[in-house]
Amino acid sequence: MRRDSIFYQLFQQFPSSLFDLLPTAPPQASDYHFESITVKETAFQLDGVFLPPESGNPRVVYFCEVQFQKDEQFYERFFSEIFIYLYRFRQTLANWQAVVIYPNRQTEQTNCTLYALLLNSPQIHRIYLDELESSETTSLPVQLIQLTVIQSTEAKELAQSIVRQAKAEPPETQQAIIDLATTIIAYKFTHLTRQEVEEMLGFTTSELKNSRFYQEITAEALEQGREEGELIGQQRGRQEGEQLLVLRLLSQRFGALPPGLEAEIKSLSLDDLEELALAIFEFQKMDDIGAWLQRH
Repeated sequence: MRRDSIFYQLFQQFPSSLFDLLPTAPPQASDYHFESITVKETAFQLDGVFLPPESGNPRVVYFCEVQFQKDEQFYERFFSEIFIYLYRFRQTLANWQAVVIYPNRQTEQTNCTLYALLLNSPQIHRIYLDELESSETTSLPVQLIQLTVIQSTEAKELAQSIVRQAKAEPPETQQAIIDLATTIIAYKFTHLTRQEVEEMLGFTTSELKNSRFYQEITAEALEQGREEGELIGQQRGRQEGEQLLVLRLLSQRFGALPPGLEAEIKSLSLDDLEELALAIFEFQKMDDIGAWLQRH
């Protein structure tokens, strides 16, 4: 599962979600912005830096690392990155705090003796996701974070709860939550077909068509068709791109298609392919494809 990408998207869209994990949020928490910063002239990359607004007083910077792999030199690297950054930007900051997000305590570096004072100070926060309590009073971004580590037996209930709560949010926030929930479920449960993901999340057809996951599949299929079209001619490339789009959407929804059904779809005209692409999300089972083809 590509957790780095998921956390990057989440913190970029909901920077204040970091402070939902902490006992105390800074003043103007909603005005912080998230960045990934490379420390020049070193090999260090600060994956998560939450910068205070220019008007912030005091100006406290928050460093965050999502650590899902055990690394016995993690704190050596993390604190080196932090102190080099502070050396360079000391004049612009009043203080700092650091947050490390682990899936569980077993993932943390074993020997931390050298950094005991730092780790036990109020400036360092270690978050173990499997120990966070989950309820509908927990913020939606934090529930999305919990969804990345929750057991598969419990994921369906939590995912449905997240989507249900998101529907009460403003449209822009609602769509961002739906996009992230879809991405997490798709990467977390790679064995699920598109239909099973839909059923798990309880999305409506219109929500699915607006989701980033659906749009990425569509864009990828069309782009591949366009590339092939440059070699075999514009009309043929457009038709093959539409074929690729339809077949990919059907396989995501229902799993592998029988060879005969795939061949029948490939024989359709461009107009019929475009019509079929629009009808796919109305289908409930594999037999609906055959029934549609008989009518066309």
